[in-house]
Amino acid sequence: MPAGAWRALVLVTIGFGINFWAWALLSPLGPVYVERGLTADASLIVAIPVLVGSLGRILMGALSDRFGAHAMFPLVSLITVIPVLFLGFVGQYTYPTLLVGGFFLGIAGTTFAIGVPYVNSWFPPANRGMATGLYGVGMGGTAISAFTTVPLVGAVGDRTPFVLTAAALIAFAVVGWLMMRNAPTWEPSHKSIVAQSVAVMKLTVTWQACYLYALSFGGYVAFSVFLPTMLQNWYGLQATDASFRMAGFVIVAVIMRPLGGILSDRLGASRTLLISYSVVALAALMLAFQPPLMPVGTVDFIVMAAGLGLGSGAVFALVSQTSDPSVVGSVTGFVGAAGGLGGFVPPLAMAAVYSFSGSYSIGILLLLVATLGAVGVTVMVSRGARASVTDASSTT
Repeated sequence: MPAGAWRALVLVTIGFGINFWAWALLSPLGPVYVERGLTADASLIVAIPVLVGSLGRILMGALSDRFGAHAMFPLVSLITVIPVLFLGFVGQYTYPTLLVGGFFLGIAGTTFAIGVPYVNSWFPPANRGMATGLYGVGMGGTAISAFTTVPLVGAVGDRTPFVLTAAALIAFAVVGWLMMRNAPTWEPSHKSIVAQSVAVMKLTVTWQACYLYALSFGGYVAFSVFLPTMLQNWYGLQATDASFRMAGFVIVAVIMRPLGGILSDRLGASRTLLISYSVVALAALMLAFQPPLMPVGTVDFIVMAAGLGLGSGAVFALVSQTSDPSVVGSVTGFVGAAGGLGGFVPPLAMAAVYSFSGSYSIGILLLLVATLGAVGVTVMVSRGARASVTDASSTT
């Protein structure tokens, strides 16, 4: 392992967490904006940053293969300061400006596709599941937002959480530029970004991993942005209580993500994913019956978070184990985009389901069906991996 690998992992994880803190600023404030009469439904406000941050990962992953994380991470962090301050001082007071600010806030979500290839370049194959899992702890930045945003708005003022986040982004951009280094073995890709993206789209593992990540990380994102609204509508909780419970969901998922990577190094990514999706399917089946929040519903949400976090860590262990290092950034871009899109659609679908039926049960059952599909895809991936090993051994 190259000297400096752990420092690189710590720095990029901190940067990822700060950018995700910014990316999630509007989620806990959605119910607040509804109470203020800016909109009757906050689903679009919280979903737009997810959509932009997801689709932008395709381009950001390819740019990271070309220019490296040392340049891209500080740059994107600085760019994110602009929409954060815009929302803090201007954008949060009308519905149209919230949508505009949220659109550009989505840039923060693209940083995920910068960090995964960076971590892969620093760590050997046997440790990449663990390393990418630890890097994924940075998604806990959404928990910082959940714990602090609404209380800060209530106690100090509307602008405070945005100003603090902007200061953190600027501080990391400076530290990242001064202290981050590309790995000694990293070499920039000189292929056309379009050509490399087309080549990656032809890989079967790209689309398999896209589906798996759309379910695991997409499910995590969907719950983290929509859970406050769901808890208010389904269980009658207040905004602050709902935000704290959402933060607990996030923390459990964040803790489980590195475990998903570690288990993938030891048991294999496919086995770890099968465990993850079995847990998620069981939790979805229970949740569809709208159990009482205490204690059954709370335990059910915790189990759901654990399964989704475990799967999120395992998917990128799968990418690391099956992708050529020179295209990990591009593959990560597509897979990360799928994960974000997996988080964009469910909040809108859940809102529509609730409007139609007065319950979220149908939406939860759709999650169950999608999870069973992920089990099937994982079995296909496992068989493909075994076939590759068999072919390799027969030619030696």
